[in-house]
Amino acid sequence: MDINTIYNVWCEKATEDKDLIEELKSIKGNEEEIYEKFYKNLEFGTAGLRGIIGAGTNRMNIYVVRQATQGLANYVKNTYGGGAVAISHDSRIKADLFMNEAAKVLAANGIKAYITSELQPTPVLSFLVRELKCQAGIMITASHNPAKYNGYKAYGSDGCQMTDKAAGLVYDEIQKLDIFEDVKTMDLDEALNSGLVEYVGDELYDRYIANVKEQQVNEGLCADSGLKVLYTPLNGTGNKLVRRVLDEIGIKDVTIVPEQEYPDGNFTTCPYPNPEIKEALQLGLDMCEKVKPDLLLATDPDADRVGIAVPENGTYRLITGNETGIMLTNYLLSVRKEKGTLPENPIVVRTIVTSLLIDKICEKYNCELKKVLTGFKYIGEVILKLEEKNEKERFVFGFEESYGYLSGTYVRDKDAVVASMLICEMAAYYRKQGKTLANVIDEIYKEYGYYRNTTLSFEFDGASGMKKMQEIMSNLRENPLKTINGHDVKTVYDYLESEEKDVETGKITPIDLPKSNVLHFCLGGDAVIVRPSGTEPKIKLYITSIGKTEQESIEIADKMAEDVKKQLGI
Repeated sequence: MDINTIYNVWCEKATEDKDLIEELKSIKGNEEEIYEKFYKNLEFGTAGLRGIIGAGTNRMNIYVVRQATQGLANYVKNTYGGGAVAISHDSRIKADLFMNEAAKVLAANGIKAYITSELQPTPVLSFLVRELKCQAGIMITASHNPAKYNGYKAYGSDGCQMTDKAAGLVYDEIQKLDIFEDVKTMDLDEALNSGLVEYVGDELYDRYIANVKEQQVNEGLCADSGLKVLYTPLNGTGNKLVRRVLDEIGIKDVTIVPEQEYPDGNFTTCPYPNPEIKEALQLGLDMCEKVKPDLLLATDPDADRVGIAVPENGTYRLITGNETGIMLTNYLLSVRKEKGTLPENPIVVRTIVTSLLIDKICEKYNCELKKVLTGFKYIGEVILKLEEKNEKERFVFGFEESYGYLSGTYVRDKDAVVASMLICEMAAYYRKQGKTLANVIDEIYKEYGYYRNTTLSFEFDGASGMKKMQEIMSNLRENPLKTINGHDVKTVYDYLESEEKDVETGKITPIDLPKSNVLHFCLGGDAVIVRPSGTEPKIKLYITSIGKTEQESIEIADKMAEDVKKQLGI
């Protein structure tokens, strides 16, 4: 079926959402717009679905959500014979609508759906899947993407984002379905009355918070610390639960950025609601000048990631995701060792693009370090394997450089609620010693060396952009970088081919990790990783530069970045 025929079918059958009806009418005769919306289907992978909200097979709308959920329902029935699915949503446009549509499809297929009565953080959904013993979970979120996006994250029965195998099975089921003719749905009120759809009770959130609080390593420390916090939920889901947990551990002096306190899917004060980006924190940074907090805390819209800024020399210093993870790793290992609560044979997990400084800290505390592919599901898989061996208490901490952290095994995804609590506890701990977190990270650098981690993103929008990204990665495999900033590449790690190649000897060693479209060029200590984003139309460069001083590491990183950009033509 050609694209115009598909467009005409949508004009005829997509009649249940007035926004879509108007949009379809408005693009009549506009070949370029029709092509962009219909040239492909949003692909269902381990990150589920993510796309611009609107009409078409390449957009997020009720019909795409229904089709994906019918595929998920078929998978649940084929795999388990039936069961239950937990569903929640964040503050994004149409997020509650998409949740309800997914619930209606599940109910029509005889699968129970547990839904939340209001928006919730992504880690809460992971918790609900496990606590309610569901066979799958759905979180309607596009995480930190701009307001025009929404998404659909699918979870397995372990509360972890779906594995490649499970996502592949769901995708196969979706491919069999006509988006209008093959999807079952039920009236929501009828589904609620029949018990096939049920709202989650408040006691589940109480149990979640209790599990979060169990991750304290210095219980009671915060109450008399005098810690002053400025917090922004960036118009997302963190407002209630982050504030609740901070209050319950004794942090009472919490000021909220008023313009970003309540849910707003338009994100009018932070067009890119991503705690990695300074602009997202700008209102908070401006308020710091008046409030003078010990800590600025910002959680992203689905509250699975957190960013911070801390006072330094009369202003506020943004702390990178790597730096926060480095400090938390050091804090958890050192304090738990001191208190005698560090487990035997402890384990910390980091992704392959996360700071190498973690390796050095783990060496100091005789802690096993596991490296996994980018994506928190791989950290979740490490926890699952430990659980299967009755060794889950060995897991101390897992994190990725993109501001995602987890302590504890009660969820299997990154959790900004527990991370916010531990960051505040850590800040209070060092405050009692007369130190800011800026002092702490600088002390760590002085001990181990200045490890600078720079992440650069390059956007490739639309059909032509996707093609360009594929060409860059294909060319890079055929013609790998030989030098970077005048230094020879010593080792190339190709995670798609699962090969580690010694450039000098030509020796190839297998990599025992799942396949992923990532290339890693190692110069010895310094390194460059090239990776297309799994959730956005971007190619990312991860640059590691190690210097004797901070300035030296910055200069090395800048030169490496310019050279790689030139060689890749981006």
